[in-house]
Amino acid sequence: MFSMPDSLRTFLHETGEIARFSMRFFREGFQPRFEWTEFVRQCFLVGYQSLPLVGLTAFIIGLVLTMQLRPTMVYYGVEVQIPAMVGVALVREVGPILTALIFAGKIGSSIGAELGSMKVTEQIDAMEVSGTNPFKYLVVTRTLATMLMLPILVILADAIALGGSFLGVNMYEALTYPLFFKKVFDNLTYIDIIPAFIKTFFFGFAVGIIGCYKGYYCEKGTEGVGLSANSSVVASSVAIFILDLIAVQISDLFQP
Repeated sequence: MFSMPDSLRTFLHETGEIARFSMRFFREGFQPRFEWTEFVRQCFLVGYQSLPLVGLTAFIIGLVLTMQLRPTMVYYGVEVQIPAMVGVALVREVGPILTALIFAGKIGSSIGAELGSMKVTEQIDAMEVSGTNPFKYLVVTRTLATMLMLPILVILADAIALGGSFLGVNMYEALTYPLFFKKVFDNLTYIDIIPAFIKTFFFGFAVGIIGCYKGYYCEKGTEGVGLSANSSVVASSVAIFILDLIAVQISDLFQP
């Protein structure tokens, strides 16, 4: 008789619980009353305060990607295509994935730790007793904020990374700013931009809902807070890669 490994059983159980938690989000998230003040505050926390780290990383990635790609392009005599190659790579894949992973590491862990500490100190229970819906106040606002802010961060990260790439190109040859971006955008199509933008909403949802789930059901006292923060990052990162794989398969269906 087949015996399911404990690790697989735990994974399937966790996946089912997160799916049920997500259904609760869609069931309660769009019913009044809306917590607008908390939603705006979370947008500031997860968006604006993440921009310095995302921007610095994006700039370095754009610069390094250009410098690493140049020797190969020169070898084949197509160094003139460096802006186009870097632009397509950043917009289609590197920008969204890298920004989402940084976002998961910073925001996913923060949400998991924050809600976990509220759970172990019984603040969530106190909100329920006082008549406040903690799910709408804590989970819905944070998940909607991550869904809204991550796509904006990806757009900014792509722009900053292209700025880093422009600097990388000009370290070896003189190329004007307008000509660089003309080469980039001449080789970008809507099929490159739109799927890459749409999937960032799903990345943001995964980071928000998993971080909230891990914190909302935190156990084992203060030790569980650290576990919630760590598992939020791991689970969110895995979910981002799975969602990206699905998005690539879907977008390939629309390729000419």
